[in-house]
Amino acid sequence: MNVQSLLHTADRISTWVGKAASWLIVALTVVVCAEVFKRYALNAPTAWIFDVNNMMYGSLFMLCGAYALAHDGHVRGDFLYGSFKPRTQAALDLVLYGVFFLPGVLALTISGWDYFGDSLRIHEQTFNATPLPVYPFKFVIPVAGAILLMQGIAEMIRCVACLKTGQWTERLKDAEEIDVVEQQLAKSEYVDDEARRAAIESAKHIEEMAAQQRISGAKS
Repeated sequence: MNVQSLLHTADRISTWVGKAASWLIVALTVVVCAEVFKRYALNAPTAWIFDVNNMMYGSLFMLCGAYALAHDGHVRGDFLYGSFKPRTQAALDLVLYGVFFLPGVLALTISGWDYFGDSLRIHEQTFNATPLPVYPFKFVIPVAGAILLMQGIAEMIRCVACLKTGQWTERLKDAEEIDVVEQQLAKSEYVDDEARRAAIESAKHIEEMAAQQRISGAKS
């Protein structure tokens, strides 16, 4: 297995976990809407709904971290980073991964496992009129930490590859804005074929211009 295949394998795992966890958004929306209806229309609030909301949102937040890392979706606070050459970017990333990322995520994973073990041992529950088990939610902590650690190691390998070649390796392609535009226009009943093609070509042109600006900024 070459480096590209190894990196894409890690990206696929992180992507699959992130997309699976994203369905929690749907569940969270349904639960919140149902609770709002019960509370204000039926005057019958649910005691455990606040705890369920926190558990689902916390699980979503933790399990999607590796997905964001795999697709370079985290926000960078350093505006100078984009003007660096790829090798400079890779060297900086590698140092930061080694100094900050690895110790932090290792501590999260190990401590999270102990945290889950303590919760399971005492069968920890929430404190409300209808107690709910907490340990399934706490099990998400070491699982999310392990997946994030795997993706972080893959990113470090990506940095080493960039230091050797001078170019970033390709990332696993996921759905992009242009894909959404094409899907929406294809289903529209109010746009004719000519206008649809023109809109798609315009969107592609804007996307290509943005990509070229990112590449030129990285090479300058």
